[in-house]
Order: sequence, then C-alpha cells, then structure tokens
Amino acid sequence: MALDFTAIDFETANPSNASACAVGLARVRGGRVVASEGWLIRPPEGHDRFFEINVGIHGIRESDVAAAATWPEQLPRLLDFIGDDILVAHNAGFDMRVLRTACEVTGHLAPEARYLCSLHVARKTYDLPSYRLPFVAAAAGHLDFAHHDATADALACAQIVIDAAARAGAGDLVELAMLLGVRIPQIPAPAKAAAA
Repeated sequence: MALDFTAIDFETANPSNASACAVGLARVRGGRVVASEGWLIRPPEGHDRFFEINVGIHGIRESDVAAAATWPEQLPRLLDFIGDDILVAHNAGFDMRVLRTACEVTGHLAPEARYLCSLHVARKTYDLPSYRLPFVAAAAGHLDFAHHDATADALACAQIVIDAAARAGAGDLVELAMLLGVRIPQIPAPAKAAAA
C-alpha cells in the first residue's frame, strides 16, 4: 500500500452543517500532492443565509456564490475527485458532518467514505501550544498559506499527514493510524426508513 488519500476542507455560510459555500481538495499519491482543486458552492435553500461571523472568517459572501453550482450540481464533481480514497481533514468531524448533512438536506446519499482526522494525528505527532491548522502546518514545514481558503487548507492538511507519516515511518494511512493509536471511522450510512 502507498500513502494515498484525499484531503478535504469545507467552509460554511452559517452554523448549519448543510451550509457548505466552498470546498477544497488535495489528492495525494505515494506521499506527494498530485492534484488540488477548489470551488464555491451555493448552499442548499434554507441553509443559504451568510452570517457575518462566517464571512469574517473566510471572506465569502452571498454575492460570491450567486452563480456557483448548487450542492446537487457540484456533488458529482466532488465525488469524482474523491473516488474511493480515505478522506483526511483537520477536525474531520466538522467536514464529514458538512458532507453528510448537505447530502441529506438535498436528498442525496453521502459517500460512506472512511476518514482520518489530521488534528488527532497532529496531537500524537507534534508538541505544540496550539493544534490549530496554521500552527500544525508550520510544524510540518508548510508555511504561509491562506488559512480559511478551502483549497489552501486542504493542501496544508495533506502536508501535515505526509509529514506525520514520514516521522512515524508509516507507508499508508492505516499503518499511520495504527502507529499513532488513532481511528479511521466511516461516514455512517443514513438510517433506513421503517417499513410501513
């Protein structure tokens, strides 16, 4: 096996987990970033109000996404990029909830992808005063990126896991998780409706 995965990062318009307004992706093959992409998303109706606190974090406004693809329109592109990869995200619980919830509210099935949290990896790899993405990325040698730009954050996350795997001597994500004592859970399948 090789160190292959896709790092992912979402930005949201408001506190709703369904309010994805941007996604960033970084594909890693053999321990190297080989592709990255990112785009704006028009959040699902009912989850599309932009809160100033969120705008203050990422700078994306409602006017920026007015012509962007909706969640259902961009989902095939997202799933095509991810393929069968294990996903990696910093504070992965948040990003997996965004992926799952945006799918649920638009009537789509979320991928039952496995995922690894780079925050958990970082806590087992580095001794830092803060495990926020910029601090951990700097410890991994990835400096001066545009934090809260979804693609830049996905690339930083990828570099953290690549560095952590090298430090641990891990050849793939499963070995890295085993060596560090962290889990690789799976996005749960939606609950099946009870038979009438």
